[in-house]
Order: sequence, then C-alpha cells, then structure tokens
Amino acid sequence: MARRVRVDYERRENQAALQGALRKIARAPDSPAAAALCRTLSDNALTTLSGFSSKEAAMRAVTLRPALLAFAVVSVCTAHAQSPAQPASDGAKTLATVRVHGRSEPSRAVETLQQARMRLDQRAGATGLIDAEAYRDRHVGTLTDALGYAAGVFVQPRFGAEEARLSIRGSGLQRTFHGRGLELLQDGSPLNLADGGFDFQAVEPLSARYIEVYRGANALEFGAATLGGAINFVSPTGYDAAPLTVRAEAGHFGYRRGQIAVTGVSGRADGYLSLSGLRQDGYRDHAEQENYRLFANAGYRFSDSLDGRVYLTHVDTRSALPGNLTRAESRRDPRLAAPGNIALNQRRDYRLDRVAGKLAWSPSPGDTLTLSAYYADKSLDHPIFQVLRQDSRDYGIDLRWRGESQWLGLRNVLIAGAAFAQGDTDDERYFNIAGHAGAPSNRFDQRARNSKLYAENQTWLNPQWVVSVGAQALRSQRCSRDLLITGARDESFDADYSGISPKLGLRYVIDEHAQLYANLSRSLEPPSFGELSGGPGITPVDKQRADSGEIGLRLNGDALSLDIALYRARVKGELLSLSDGNGNPLGTINAGRTLHQGIELGLGWKFAGDFTLSANYLYNDFRFDGDPVYGDNELAGVPPQQLRAELRWQPDPRLYIAPSVEWTPQDYYIDHANSFKAPGYTIAGLRVGGPIASQWSWFADARNLADKKWIASTNVIADARGLDGRNFLPGDGRAVYFGVEWRKD
Repeated sequence: MARRVRVDYERRENQAALQGALRKIARAPDSPAAAALCRTLSDNALTTLSGFSSKEAAMRAVTLRPALLAFAVVSVCTAHAQSPAQPASDGAKTLATVRVHGRSEPSRAVETLQQARMRLDQRAGATGLIDAEAYRDRHVGTLTDALGYAAGVFVQPRFGAEEARLSIRGSGLQRTFHGRGLELLQDGSPLNLADGGFDFQAVEPLSARYIEVYRGANALEFGAATLGGAINFVSPTGYDAAPLTVRAEAGHFGYRRGQIAVTGVSGRADGYLSLSGLRQDGYRDHAEQENYRLFANAGYRFSDSLDGRVYLTHVDTRSALPGNLTRAESRRDPRLAAPGNIALNQRRDYRLDRVAGKLAWSPSPGDTLTLSAYYADKSLDHPIFQVLRQDSRDYGIDLRWRGESQWLGLRNVLIAGAAFAQGDTDDERYFNIAGHAGAPSNRFDQRARNSKLYAENQTWLNPQWVVSVGAQALRSQRCSRDLLITGARDESFDADYSGISPKLGLRYVIDEHAQLYANLSRSLEPPSFGELSGGPGITPVDKQRADSGEIGLRLNGDALSLDIALYRARVKGELLSLSDGNGNPLGTINAGRTLHQGIELGLGWKFAGDFTLSANYLYNDFRFDGDPVYGDNELAGVPPQQLRAELRWQPDPRLYIAPSVEWTPQDYYIDHANSFKAPGYTIAGLRVGGPIASQWSWFADARNLADKKWIASTNVIADARGLDGRNFLPGDGRAVYFGVEWRKD
C-alpha cells in the first residue's frame, strides 16, 4: 500500500514538474532556456525508455506516461522552433504547435483524437474526422461553421439559425428543418428520435472534442444503415480539455455567444462541464434566437479493464421563424419576413433533457465490450400553420463488441452489436390564433420502435489487402392512435418495416499515408412520423431502400491530405413530396426509381511554409430514373456543384490571415417538375486572428464581404408551375464577428 502511494505521489510530482517545464517552453520557445529544457526532458525520456522494446514501452505507458509525454512534446516543440537560420536535418518534418492537456491516464470509454483517426482510416469506405480545434478560431454560429469543410457533407443554414439542410449523398432532401436520413450521435448514442428524425438544437459544436463523419454504409460500426450515414459528436473529458476555458463572441445582427467550460481529474475520476448561451436578433425580421445549453460528462475507472461514463444534456432554445420569401422579394429586400409568419407568430421553442451512460470493459488488449444506454425527454412548442405541442420520451440501449483476433494466421477485427430504441410522443395540434393555441384540431399518441442486429468483420489478407463483410438487420414499428377523431375519419395506423442491409468492402493500403477503398452496400430507411402524419392528413408510405457503390482514395500526408470518393446509389421508394400528372399535390409518397451519384472531395494542403489551403467540393447528380410523371428530371433542392475553400497564411505564430469563398456556380431547381430555379452565388469572407501570450487567442471573422443578396436554402416542392412562390430563404448580409478565448493551462 505504501509503495503504491509513493509511486502515485512520485507520478504526480513528475507530471507537475513536466507541466511547469512545458509552460516555460510555450512562453518562449526560441529562448536558450527553452532549448536547455528541451534537451533535458528529451534525455530523461530516452533514458527512461532505454532497454524496452517498442511493445514493452507501449505496455508500460501508464508508468512511463510523463516521460512519453515529454518526449512527444519536446519533439514537436523542437521541430517547430527550428528557424530558417538553422535548417532541419534531412528527413526532419516541421510540425504544427500542439496544445497538450493530459493530466492522468485517460479513460478507455473514450478514444483520443489519434485513436479515432486511426480507427476511421481502417474503414473500407468514406469517413472523416474534424478536430474541434480547427473551427474554434472562427465565428461558430451554425453547424455550417463546424461541418462546412467536411468532405461529402452538404450543409446550408436557414436565416442564420441552427436549423439547416444537412445532407450526405442526397439524404433527407425534403428537410430544411428537423433532419432525416442521417444518424446523429452524441458519444456513440443516438440523438435521433426513435422514428428517425433529429433536432439540430440538440448539438453544441463548441462542446465537442472532435466530430466523426461516416458517409453512407460506412456508419455500420454504429448499426446505422441509412443512405446518408452518421455524424458522431464526441465530447471532451477531464483528460483532453483545458482545466478552464472562457469564450465570448459578438457581432452584427445583435449576435452574442458565450461559453465557460471546466474540467477536473481526481484519482480515478474525471469530469467535464460546459455552459453556453446565444442570443441574436437575426439578419431578417422575426428571426430572434435565444439558446442555452449544458453539456456535462463524468467518468470513473473501476479497474484497469473497466471504465464507466455518464453524460448529461440540457437544452433550452427559443427561435422565431421568419419564413420563406419569393425570389423577387429576396432580391428586393432579403431582410423581410413572410407576412404569414408574422401574423401567426411562427416559432420553434424546444427543450431537451437527456442522460446517457456507457460502460467499457476491455478483457484484453484490442478487445472491448461497450454497453450504452440513454433517456431523452423533449418538449416542443411549435406555432406554424397550426400549433404543434409535442412531448417525447425516447430511450435506448446498445451492446457493442469490438475485438481483434487471428483467424488462420490472418488479422481480424470484428464489430458486432445489438440495439433497441423506443420513443413515445404525445402530439397535440391546435388552430393557430396569432401564435396562440386555439381550439384543438387533432391529437395523436405515437410510438416508434427500432430493433437492430449488426456485425462487420475486417480481415487482413496481407499487409496491403483488407476485406470487409457486414450486415444490419432492422425491424421498425410506427404506431399512431388518433385520440381526437373529427367526423368519421380515424387517422390511426400501425406499420411495420423490416429488412437486411449487407455490405462488402475492400481496402488496399498503398503505404502508411495512402490507401484505396471500394464497397457495395444496401441501405434501408423507414419513414418518420413527419412523412406519415406531418401534414394535414395521413400519408401511408413504405420504407426507402438503396443499393450503393463507392470507390475512393484517402491520403494523409504531412503536407497534403486528400479525401476523394465517387459514389452511385440506385434508390427505390425515395421519400419525396410529389404531384400527379395534373400537378395536384399527393403529399409525401414513395417515388419509383431515383439515382444519386456524385463526387466528394476534401483537401488540405500545406505549402510554401506559411500557407494552408482547405477545400470541400461536391458534385451532385440526383435525378429521377424513368418516372411516369417526372421522367429523368433533376431532384430539387441541392445545387449540382458547391465549393467551400479557405487559404490560410500564417506569417507569424501570433497572426493568421484567412480569406475564404463559398461558390455555387449554377442555378438549381426548387421543384421536381424542374419549372423554377434558385440562383447560384459566390460569397467571400476573411478571418484574422492568433494567440496572445500563452493562454489567450482572438479572431475577427467577416462574412459576405461584398454584401451580396443570395439564397442560402429553399423549399423542396413537387411543382412550382413556373411561378415565383415563397420558397426561398435568403442568406445573411455582410457581417463581422469578434471573438476571444482564454484557456488555463
């Protein structure tokens, strides 16, 4: 007992001394004192590790962690501090500045950024990882700011609000609000309601350590098998975040945003807590927002093989809805709100309380059994053409195994799991009297259930070739009871959906930085209640299915990173709002055959020492395939091409300058009949900022520098009949935002 106390005390002393040394190096990395400290720490680390093989050193990571950390950080700061007058030796690589906050052995229940990146790179398909540090040095007002440069992700905000059209490979094209077609996850547990819909307000990008993006069938690791895939927001912990972070943003249109986050580690326990708030008047009339969020998690290491973690979320948001304008109104005065939205005081007020838990058991290196569970209580007050009041209670459980083994002398990684989710919703509807609930018009008691079994196995045929085989079995139920029958029309229904979604993938590893991949897969998506009973009446629809194929290249070099994928999906029964041959609306029904194909390109290129180019390019070819009404028309709502690009110049460690452009070169249809278009656009921005001393940083972020009038998003309708209706959402005008952040080391 005394020996263990002494070892723990010495470890804490070593860590405290190491942190003090690193702070001195960070304050003046080019000073002679910093160079001496670097030499001392490097020598100590090498002495400590001498005599161990690489495998033994890895196994002793807990005991040697201070030395390993010193060695890694010293290598980084030494390379970074080399000046032009002292060129690096042959083969040396100049690395970016790294901020390290490790204070103890991290939890096995949460992967580090490096572990997640390695796991994602081993997928036989298109994946991506976003380090949250990459967007904290800018205005973070919507999901576009966090996901806008992620390869394959199409995201467009609505009137500067958190709601957006979020789509991957044409998933959920109908939705410009309350998304569908993607699995949204928080630390591996679903944020989606059990019926498949999700709320954008449930996410706080500033409370993420990193974001994982799985495009298409590559989300099978979480049991997801939708056309779009999954996006997983992974929270910071006490081990990988600063002890204290304070952030403030302010800018045009009455925008104010703040965050305070604290962390702590004590023995085997750690915790993270973030409080954030946002208020803005909005660029347009009747576009005020007020949002408050709490995200917290705490973990405990029960033993060397068992870790537990709990997550707590509270969200309270209030948003006025300015509505859509005609194209002519958008050109004349994009600040206007739609008259009907003002008359009915249309809003979306949302509250969410969610608790989740996770247990991770690692009986041996490379093997992990994870048990996750969650419960979410949601309340929605939503005056639109009617007043919707919904109270939802969703809960679910997931048991997932990930194990490494040798079969017939070949390396294998098996992922297998079972998941169950249920949601119960009390859906009350009233006549809208100037934004207030009038007489009741309908009431439903709704229940959604999902049961999944999934498995995927990767086999290394040799060091270069890896084959992946997997499948998901799904059964979903959608049940609704009409509790307020008007006339003789009972709108109750009970529907079951089931199917199997297989996947076959192949990966060729060129070298440690580059690989090729290809896969074939099937996806299956049951309708949400929004498709079944989201309008004036019930529209019974079947599940949406798709057979997809993709090929791609993933390159992760020191100077160049490239993510390019070509995909093609043949969709049967796509959930779309359609019309008959006479133009009469049919509501949301299953289309016949549709085709989704395109190119996804993500680029990061460091060149000429001080320059970094980041880009996200999408080529979208979505169309009907021999439809009796629409023929081979283009599907509405998404432009054929979109480019987001930024060139960052950092002539000094204390200053960066980053011009950017968002470019949609072509007009695109807002209706499936292809009778009316939204205009393309080009808008430019500029960011400047940098660190102040060792703990402060700042930025100024200017958007839409030319103050152009542009369309950020549109409705997706069946047939506009060539007329300019209220189907357009204008983008924000010129704005400048300022931000400052302080972190305690």
